[in-house]
Amino acid sequence: MSSPKTLDPHSVSTAPIVVGIDDSPAAMSAVRWAAETAGARGRELLIAHGTNVNVIVGVMGTFSSVNAEVEQSIQSFGADLVTRAQDVAEKTSPGLTVRTEVSPAHPARLLIDLSATAHLMVIGGPAERRGLNRIGSILVSVASQAEGSVVVVRDDRSADRQSAPVVVGVDGSPVSDAAVGAAFYEASVRKAPLVAVHTWSDMYLARYSGFVDTTIEAAQTTEAERALLVQRLAGWQEQYPDVQVSRDIQLAGPIDHLLSWSERAQLVVVGSRGRGGFAGMLLGSTSNALVQRASCPVMVVHPSKD
Repeated sequence: MSSPKTLDPHSVSTAPIVVGIDDSPAAMSAVRWAAETAGARGRELLIAHGTNVNVIVGVMGTFSSVNAEVEQSIQSFGADLVTRAQDVAEKTSPGLTVRTEVSPAHPARLLIDLSATAHLMVIGGPAERRGLNRIGSILVSVASQAEGSVVVVRDDRSADRQSAPVVVGVDGSPVSDAAVGAAFYEASVRKAPLVAVHTWSDMYLARYSGFVDTTIEAAQTTEAERALLVQRLAGWQEQYPDVQVSRDIQLAGPIDHLLSWSERAQLVVVGSRGRGGFAGMLLGSTSNALVQRASCPVMVVHPSKD
């Protein structure tokens, strides 16, 4: 006799929206986005900050008096940080229930652990979209290893896009299917249209340009890809009949196309790995590029472990 299916911990009414913060401007943008979302969904907001204090103090050596002073300073900084973030959240969404946590754990470890029972995990993204400072170990660690869905928020420029669509990248993989489900849910609760984007690389066709009729091959491929997209969306459209769906099928690479959509979307949703990904990698190339460079919040969806 099989055991009953376990409830999804990310969907239960008690699951909070968790936002991880540091002292960056993007963190406060993430707090505002998380507070608006938590308020709209009647969920608790948990503001979390990991100090990594034990490692920091350990690196400094065995001078107990110095260590105690440093530890107190780090703890005070964290407490002040979450207090300021709580004030921002409560002003953003009056009446919101807010809880805070300052932990001695490493920030990435804290947020990954909290993601197991979070409705959404929200973090701030890099301020710059070029150069080495757009690569952050905490961002990559949380986005790649957290459970459920992780939303990366860079700034508040998407705040005026409430009528803009939710955009989801669809590649036909099982991980992509989880992203499609999350995107339909987000579009439904936001009362927003959904754009399902399906692209494939044109490298194969370009390789044989001039040798075969690539126009015919492209047309045939387009029809096959269109059929695949319709198949992937069908069940979700039945589950969410209120969501208006449009399809964008392009003979192009996914990164640039989804980055372009991010300039006019309120949220872009992608799977944590594409169809070429494998379990041991951090993030797929598309999701990695989007969390670091997109112009709107990006949701990275991890499939259920069930």
